[in-house]
Amino acid sequence: MSNDIPKIVVVGGGAGGLELVTKLGKKLGKKGKAQVTLVDSTHTHIWKPLLHEVAAGTLDSHEDEIEYLSQANCSGFRFRLGRMDGLDRENKQISVAPTINQEGLEIIPRRKFDYDYLIISVGSISHDFGIKGVRDHCLFLDTTKQAETFQNKLLQAYLRAHTQGKPLDEGQLNIAIVGAGATGIELSAQLHEVSHLLTAYGLDEVKPQDVKISIIEAANRVLPGLPENLSAATEDELRKLGVDVMTNERVVEVTDAEIKTESGKTIPAAIKVWAAGIKAPEFLKDIDGLETNWMNQLVVRQTLQSTLDDNIYAIGDCCACKWQGHDENVPPRAQAAHQMASLVYKSIINRMNDKEVPEYEYHDYGSLVSLGRYSTVGNLMGNLSRGSMMIEGFMARLMYLSLYKMHQVALFGPFRVVMLSLSHLFRRSVHPKIKLH
Repeated sequence: MSNDIPKIVVVGGGAGGLELVTKLGKKLGKKGKAQVTLVDSTHTHIWKPLLHEVAAGTLDSHEDEIEYLSQANCSGFRFRLGRMDGLDRENKQISVAPTINQEGLEIIPRRKFDYDYLIISVGSISHDFGIKGVRDHCLFLDTTKQAETFQNKLLQAYLRAHTQGKPLDEGQLNIAIVGAGATGIELSAQLHEVSHLLTAYGLDEVKPQDVKISIIEAANRVLPGLPENLSAATEDELRKLGVDVMTNERVVEVTDAEIKTESGKTIPAAIKVWAAGIKAPEFLKDIDGLETNWMNQLVVRQTLQSTLDDNIYAIGDCCACKWQGHDENVPPRAQAAHQMASLVYKSIINRMNDKEVPEYEYHDYGSLVSLGRYSTVGNLMGNLSRGSMMIEGFMARLMYLSLYKMHQVALFGPFRVVMLSLSHLFRRSVHPKIKLH
C-alpha cells in the first residue's frame, strides 16, 4: 500500500465508530484509496443499548458480539488493539498505551499511529460527580466486561440465597439503581423478569417477591430528559412491576450496605448500580490543547470538526455539538451517533475530492424505552407527526428492535442481517431464556 494515500484513524469502535470505519473501509480501504484504521481497547463490539440485557443475563454477549478483526477483514480496514492516551497534533500522531494481560505482562508495547484524518469516537463512561463511596461500592454498565461482572454477581447472590438454609438477611437480594434514565429503567424491568425466570429454572428457594428493586432519581420524574407523557407512562409500568420508584432523591453517599440520600433516606441494597450520569473518558480533557467542556467532551463545530483542528473530528457521546434550534447539545443517543457517522463519512469523502464539507443537523426521531417482555413505550417525532406522538405495546417494541437491526444493516448489509436474525430465532428456541453461568 502506498505511503502517499491518506491515513484515516478512527478511535473507538462503538455504534458510530464501527459504522464509520466499516463504510470508509468498503469505500476507500478496499480500493487502496486510503489506509483506514480502527483503534479500540477491546477485541469485540456489542451495541451499547444492549448492555442492560447482558447485565441481567437475558442476553449472552458472546452470541451478539462482533469481532473487530473479522469485521476489519470483511470491510477493508485495519484493526489495532489498544487504548489511546495521547495526541500530538503537530506531528499528526496518536499515542496508544501498552496492552497488559491479566498476569501483568506487556503483550503489546506502546505505539504511535500517524493520521491525516482523526475521528475520536470513544463514547462515554459513568459520572459519579465525586459522591462519596460510589466508585468503591457501585457497579457500572459502561462496558461488556462490567455488564458481565454484574451478571455474575447477581447469579452468585441468587445461588447463595437459594442454598444458605436460613431466612434472607435484610436487603440481601435488594438491588438499587441510581439514575432513572433509559439504562436504569430498562435494567430494572429486565431484573424483574430475571427474578421470575430463575425461580422457573429451579432456584425456587428464592421467591420473586424476595427481590426488591429500587430506582433512585434526583430529578422530579423518571426519564427527565424525555417528554412528560412518556415519563408518566414509564413510571406507571414500573410500579405495576413492583419496582420502587423514588424521585426527588439526591444520593449523597454510598456504603457497602446502603445508599443515603439528601432527604435522610437510607436504602439497603446488596447490589448497587450507578447509572446517574455520563462524561467522556478522562484522557480527553484538554488533550493537546483541544477545546473540551466540563464533561471532558470535545467541543466541535457543526461540521463535527474540533474547534481548533480541522483534521480532528469527534462523534457520539464524547463530542459536544450544538443542537440547532435548541439551547442544548445533541443528546448522547445511538441515533445521534449513527447520524454523525454518516456525516463524517460524507465529510471525508468530500475533502478528498476538494469539495465543501457538510454541516451536521440532528434529527430526533423520538425515544423508545423497553421494559422487557412486559411493555415498550416511546414517542415518535420529526416528520412522523407534528411535535410528538406517544406509542406503546407491540408497535413500540417492533420499532425498538428495528433500531438494532438498522445498526446491523450498516455493518453487514441486509442479506446477512436476515440470516443473523433467523439464526438468532433458532438459537432462542433451544437455549435457556437466561444465562445461567
